[in-house]
Amino acid sequence: MTGVRSFYRTSIGKKTVMAVTGLIGVVFVIGHMIGNLLIYTGREGINAYGEFLHSTGEILWLVRFVLTLAVVFHIVAAVQLTIENRKARPQRYARQRRIQATFAARTLRWGGIILLLFIVYHILHFTLGVAPGTPGEFQTGDVYNNVVYGFQNVWVALFYILAMSALGLHIFHGFWSLFQTLGLNNTRWNRLWRNLSIFIGIALFVGNISIPLAVLTGILKPFVV
Repeated sequence: MTGVRSFYRTSIGKKTVMAVTGLIGVVFVIGHMIGNLLIYTGREGINAYGEFLHSTGEILWLVRFVLTLAVVFHIVAAVQLTIENRKARPQRYARQRRIQATFAARTLRWGGIILLLFIVYHILHFTLGVAPGTPGEFQTGDVYNNVVYGFQNVWVALFYILAMSALGLHIFHGFWSLFQTLGLNNTRWNRLWRNLSIFIGIALFVGNISIPLAVLTGILKPFVV
């Protein structure tokens, strides 16, 4: 246990924690998006998926617990690394060097803040049904109508799209970086990892924003009994 704490105190230790917890997050958001896209199969399909998740009982709570720990450790490690970097460089460069820094890398911290706010709002909105902008028609178990009515609020839809933009950029940079942190990068595989990071980031962005856009354009409409 002492060895683990000693390793974590190093920069590479914190980066390893960020890489592992980030990988857990990537796997989750991919699975979450695939499940959400079942909304295109109709009300029965997405509602059956939601009912299946709740029927798993202890497994669902275990997944939630692991995800919560991953998010907490990811944020703590990120904050500590930021503080260490600022202490190591108390004065900013007279001229910011951004030649090799991608847009995703430069906006990583702001994107992380947006995602944290989104996670809280998303749970309050679509899980508990108590967030501002939650439709008055919210009904526990009716995932389809809750999503459709929720995204009929333009501001909610726009915030969701903004958060998915941050997610795509965050995962593109983070997924690419984790291979470097775990020592899996080399001249032979770098191009593959980079292209895979780009593909996953774009796929998550396009797949997730397609739902609020489909609601706003009338492709997905409320199911009225």
